[in-house]
Amino acid sequence: MMTKTKKESPSMVINVEHLVKSYGDIKAVNDISFQVYKGETFGMLGPNGAGKTTTVEIIEGLRRADSGRISVLDMDVAKVPTKVKQRIGIQLQAPSLLPLVTVQEILVLFGSFYEHSLPVDDVLKLLALEESHKVLVKNLSGGQQQRLSVAMALINVPDIAFLDEPTTGLDPQARHSLWTVIENMRDEGKTVFLTTHYMDEAERLCDRVAVIDHGNIIAMGSPRELINEHFNESAIQFELDPAPPEVVLKSFPGAKEVMVNNNEVIMYSENIPVTMSAILKYAEKANITDQLKDLYVREATLEDVFLKLTGRKIRE
Repeated sequence: MMTKTKKESPSMVINVEHLVKSYGDIKAVNDISFQVYKGETFGMLGPNGAGKTTTVEIIEGLRRADSGRISVLDMDVAKVPTKVKQRIGIQLQAPSLLPLVTVQEILVLFGSFYEHSLPVDDVLKLLALEESHKVLVKNLSGGQQQRLSVAMALINVPDIAFLDEPTTGLDPQARHSLWTVIENMRDEGKTVFLTTHYMDEAERLCDRVAVIDHGNIIAMGSPRELINEHFNESAIQFELDPAPPEVVLKSFPGAKEVMVNNNEVIMYSENIPVTMSAILKYAEKANITDQLKDLYVREATLEDVFLKLTGRKIRE
């Protein structure tokens, strides 16, 4: 008789317990706790200034916490930061790159800092930098510098790659190319810790996300879990000048939630046809049909989750 093999629980590679960091009266990180597991792409999602970079740099051993405990790969970051850095890759949000060396030279230099490193040619190919290998860093475009920064984070074949806003400044093609790199890393069982303020990026790449705002984690789970937890409805979005009062919008049949920002309206409806009909009738009755613009229906997203939890869009 065959017995079922017990499925192993994923191993934890990062454990953050009650992390606190303040700068004067500003509490950048406010008593947060979370875990990251081997082989997952974990995203920290939030607006600029939410505490993402501070959190990541403390985990990496680049900043000291006021209080709390962080372990990475079963090592206490506060006690053995050098050992931790040998096994992780770091792409900083605002890297300071040596301007007067070539792309190839800086990768050779960074590879020499580690006990193990990838061949430079492999990293150049991975980040589509082959044609720029002899170019001085100062002469790279912003997008090329960003890709170089990610290449430097991957040169040591890290157990965990920390990518802090990796696609900022990239054009759409380069952005999607980097997404493929991250997806391939996940497919190979690598662990990626990603910070971003791009909702579509988090939804596509992350197995789980921690939504952070004003130093607090306000939600955590897979993107689909978070969307399903907060929304059973679809979203209707449009612009109307002037926008109807919220009390009027909430009275429309099928409407469950309403968000109004200047002339932009987002309504969450459990009955799209009747709510759409009510919107059109309102505009017609008020004789402002010509002011009704960009009316469309979409599924709820992480942007909607953030909007619901905070009352504002992530980029405001």
